[in-house]
Formats: sequence, C-alpha cells, structure tokens
Amino acid sequence: MQLQTHEIVGTQPGPHLLITAGVHGDEFEPMAAVRRLIKEIDPRSLSGKLTLVPCVNASAFRLGRRTGEDGKDLARTCPGSAEGSLTEQVAFALSELIRSANFYIDLHTGGTSYTVLPLSGYSLHADPNVLAVQRRMANVFGLDVVWGTDPNLDGRSLSVARDANVPAIYCEYLGGGRCDPAGIDAYVRGCRNVMIELGLLDGTPDVPRTPLIVEDHRPGAGHMQINHPAPCDGFFQPTVTLGQQVRVGDLLGTVCDVLGQRVERIESRYTGVVIVLQTFPTVIAGASVAVVMETTS
Repeated sequence: MQLQTHEIVGTQPGPHLLITAGVHGDEFEPMAAVRRLIKEIDPRSLSGKLTLVPCVNASAFRLGRRTGEDGKDLARTCPGSAEGSLTEQVAFALSELIRSANFYIDLHTGGTSYTVLPLSGYSLHADPNVLAVQRRMANVFGLDVVWGTDPNLDGRSLSVARDANVPAIYCEYLGGGRCDPAGIDAYVRGCRNVMIELGLLDGTPDVPRTPLIVEDHRPGAGHMQINHPAPCDGFFQPTVTLGQQVRVGDLLGTVCDVLGQRVERIESRYTGVVIVLQTFPTVIAGASVAVVMETTS
C-alpha cells in the first residue's frame, strides 16, 4: 500500500515535518489546506523536508464518509498491518510515514455529523522533552483551544508518534460536511506557524489569539466517542452551542423517537466548555452527541 504523498525538499538542511489530512474521508477543510500548502511552499524558502498527504484514506473519501470500504476507523486501527484489510494496510503505511518524520501534524474536522470547536491537541507524553515540543506546536498553531490529554489511547496516528517519540499534534476545525474557507485559511496559517516555530521557515508566527489551555491527566481524557452517549436511536436536537460554558446537570440536548413520543434529556456530566456537538440529527444509541471539556475539577 502506497499513500499519495508530496515531498518538498528545502535548499537548506533542517528537520522533517509530516502533515496529513483525510484520515477520515468526510473531513474536507484539511484536504484543501494541504493542497494549498503543496502549491504555496517554495523549496527555496524551506529548511529541511516537508511531506504532505492531502488524503490518507482515499477509500473513505471516495465514499464520502468517515470510514473506508471495510468499515474500519483508520484513527482506531494504527499501527495496522501490511497484510490486513484495506484500512489496516493504510494504517500500516501511515505509521511508517510517521516514524520517518521528526515532527507530525494530523489535521481533522468533525466530518459530516459533528462540529468541533477549533482546537489543537496532543498527548501528555511521558518524555518531558517531547511534551515540551508538542506544547509549543499546539500553542503556536493559533486555534481557540489547546488540549493535552491521556497519552495511553491506542490505535491513533498520535499513538504511533508517541511510541516513536515523534512530537505530534492533531487539530480540529468545525465540520458538518462543509468546506469552510475560514477553516482552510486557519489550517494553512497554523501549519506555517509550526513550520516557523520548528525552523523550517523563516519569519514570525501569526498567532491571532491567546488560546484556552487545558491539560487533563485523567485516564480516558480526550476519548471523544465516549462523552455523553445517546440513550436511544432517534432525532437529536442540541440546546447548547459550541464554545458555551456549561455546568454539571445543564441540558445539552434531547433525543426523541420518530413520533416524538419518547423524549430523553442529555445532561452535562461535567462543568466546562462544549467543544463537540453532533449536528446531523439522526443519532444511534450509544453514539456521543456532545463533548464537554472540563475546565474545573
């Protein structure tokens, strides 16, 4: 399995940065941002090497959905297998690329079903030197939130980077099945900022805001798919908005059956900020409909 990559080799020596998009096939702003970087980065201004992957999961992109033909989530399949199913082979190829790099950025959105408050995240790596670099990368990227979470979540691109001691961040920017020009711009600017911070480009990072920084060391922190699951199949109607502050017990939304006769409340389990909301009304029992990032313990 060979991923479609584009390498830009600078005229001066320097580190190797890997940037990927399209780990999920329905996340479009990252793909557009990486295509722009392919066009805009001049090797004459670059120190080191930049490897760009605009669409890691081509099978999922062709289907217009999160997963590929075998139904497996690439972001839960790493490090994969060279002899496995299609997604396992893609995960294996991606993992090899990650191990070859000195630094890594993985770009995401909420896809067609969710929207995510713009954030940069990283694992709370056991190596203080790796952790320090990840903090720098996430802060300089320039999004609203910086979120450090449980380093022991496996199957992910960042868990491959963790095991290889490659400083890595992931980023999220809205979603909802759109391709928002503001998200593309934010991702291009953020990647350039990190390249400046790491010495691949000259200049001063353009950081438009001071982020909210939260580090949560508890087991499972950062596992968005287990946050506020739907109690039943049905129609989800949120009562909060992205970025809203909530307290324990506040109503996040309701799920009703197709006749509207059964209505289930979903109340916040935490005090903090709403960073993910399901925007696609159809929900399946057990699927997360909202994520609240705790800001007080």
